[in-house]
Amino acid sequence: MWADEPPLPSSVWQSVPDQAPAPRKPWVLRDRAITLNPQSLHTLQDAAARPHPPVAIELFDGTRYELDIISTISRINDSAVIRGLLKSTPHGDFTFFINGSVMAAIIHVGERLFTIEHVSNGHHRLLELNPATVPPD
Repeated sequence: MWADEPPLPSSVWQSVPDQAPAPRKPWVLRDRAITLNPQSLHTLQDAAARPHPPVAIELFDGTRYELDIISTISRINDSAVIRGLLKSTPHGDFTFFINGSVMAAIIHVGERLFTIEHVSNGHHRLLELNPATVPPD
């Protein structure tokens, strides 16, 4: 790597083998098990870090999106809300809710909708949802 090259973005999560897939709800188009990167979570939660080092997410089909973090609200209880945009896509945004090593998220890419759900014991799932059939909250 050359000194003037920007560092490669670190990933917020990686895919992991699916131990016990949950029954799929009708509004879920696809899902997979993921494991969170503790170093990236710590970076995201640091409200004082400006500029943030490059951080990226990978949804499905190997497409990676670098995050443009706009707002970080951190609390003393190790929780944070992080909002921002996805670089290199005209209509992409995200909101991450982090509490310690547990994360929930909502990600929009154009008309597509993704969520991160905490399953149990630190296990998480990335889901792509059908916005037309998701029940209202």
